[in-house]
Amino acid sequence: MNVTKHASDDIAIGGGINPPCTGLIPDALPEVQMPLMAEKALSGVSTRNILPGTNFTVGKHKSKTIPHWYVLRTTYGREKKACNYMRDKGITVYHPTLLTVKIINGKRKTVEESRIPNIFFAYGTEEEIKSFVYDNINLPYLRFYYKHIYNGSNKEKEPLIVPDNQIESLKIICNNESEDIIVVPNEIPKFKKGQLVTIIDGHFKGVTGRVARFHGQQRVAVFIDGLMTIVTAYVPSAFLKNNAI
Repeated sequence: MNVTKHASDDIAIGGGINPPCTGLIPDALPEVQMPLMAEKALSGVSTRNILPGTNFTVGKHKSKTIPHWYVLRTTYGREKKACNYMRDKGITVYHPTLLTVKIINGKRKTVEESRIPNIFFAYGTEEEIKSFVYDNINLPYLRFYYKHIYNGSNKEKEPLIVPDNQIESLKIICNNESEDIIVVPNEIPKFKKGQLVTIIDGHFKGVTGRVARFHGQQRVAVFIDGLMTIVTAYVPSAFLKNNAI
């Protein structure tokens, strides 16, 4: 766990200019921008079996009756509050956190922080999630995390959806207590060329992603399209199974 000194009235969440190796993402996250040809837009596609590293785009014609994992963002670090509210209303949510030791007024305290400041994930149909995003009475600080799509000269936006198996890989990595997990708000190029693998043993068993050497160790990375890359700690070759693409 990291130890950081803060005054009691100035607890910084999410790292500073040079965040530690646990890689907390800065509070201001850029939204996704990507081109999309109209003929390539998919309709009514489930995200359950999309492989990590796939350039996944659902398109504006996706079925709004199929549940997906949506990325939601809040302001001023209120993601835990919004997450708890939606959970109490029966929505399945996932809020990646980590425990950090801080020195506050000279005393060591263990506090829970978001791994991705201002961000959490909610599972449901678009209409179900919209009912919370547009609830300006109870959740005025909640918004979709959008990706921007260029269709010719037209710029459109739609809520970012994360494939089910990427969420499962994210959970496995974030639930691990290793301090050598890395989270960054962009893609790490060397992993884009790495072999697609599944981890079949060890602390990260079940994770599917791209393998490469990073910071001197063999690791596996999961790309959440346009949002972030999360990288495991060291994984030995014996724990990796190559996936056919």
